[in-house]
Amino acid sequence: MNVPDSISAQEIVPGVFMLEVDGLTRLATRSTDPAPVYGERIMGGYRLWDPFRSKLAALLLKSKGQGLRLKRDAKVLYLGAATGTTVSHVSDIVADGLVYAVEFSPRSMRDLIRLCERRKNIIPILADAARPEAYAALVEPVDLVYQDIAQRNQAEIASLNCARYLLFDGELLLMLKTRSVDTIASPEAVLQREKKNLLGLDLIDVIDLLPFHQDHWAMQAKKP
Repeated sequence: MNVPDSISAQEIVPGVFMLEVDGLTRLATRSTDPAPVYGERIMGGYRLWDPFRSKLAALLLKSKGQGLRLKRDAKVLYLGAATGTTVSHVSDIVADGLVYAVEFSPRSMRDLIRLCERRKNIIPILADAARPEAYAALVEPVDLVYQDIAQRNQAEIASLNCARYLLFDGELLLMLKTRSVDTIASPEAVLQREKKNLLGLDLIDVIDLLPFHQDHWAMQAKKP
């Protein structure tokens, strides 16, 4: 895959690149799939990754690439896959691995299945992430649990899934939507409360996702 002369690419972590495109710095992943997933621009095999559309992209920009540690053959349990915007970029990163993509909405699942028809390393699962036992027959132990859901008990759901599926020394990335947990309490108060509800995990870091996403924090934890 040739890169146009106007693009300079630097790999900041395995599978994630910073591109200099016409004088602008952009985040990207690399893919052999020539079709855009959500209207993103594809240049020389690199898919531009919009941090306003993806909380994981926002985390990577804010943490300078330190918010993700995935090998090419890693296995990921993705909770809250929606139509596959961020899932597709994770699929690029773990090109020789697997992404178990759990989504509760049948409507979103229809779009996700269309993505899976082109990408053989994504397994779509129509299920409620609050009931991890429901997909025990489909999911093997994983290196990363990634969660981006809008339910009230987000930390509890993450803890349950990590207890069942996350390998020891594996990591959790929880994109905490504070307004989905509590619309009355301050976002900072919700964050402190959800930290205490994250059980069986060692909290590594918490990063505010402003200016890309308001009242959202990325919580990074590890299974000891």
